[in-house]
Amino acid sequence: MYLSIGYDFAVRESSIIGIFDLDNTSTSKRTREFLDKSEEMGEVVPCDDLPKAFVLTAEYGFNRVHLTSLNAYTLEKRLEHPNYE
Repeated sequence: MYLSIGYDFAVRESSIIGIFDLDNTSTSKRTREFLDKSEEMGEVVPCDDLPKAFVLTAEYGFNRVHLTSLNAYTLEKRLEHPNYE
């Protein structure tokens, strides 16, 4: 199964490590350092709008940070209930 994270983009559910709210997690120094390092390494997949959350995935030996304009609660509900919009 896949999780739609907005803008016609989806990630494989089995590759999801976590879904994180940017407002809550970006206050942590470690999270900011992680996001900065991920961006330097080219692991960040940007979104076209103001990001509200990020989805951390690992697949085929590659980590990716997918920024999304959807909030973390919406993404979690989509995982629990595939028909949730």
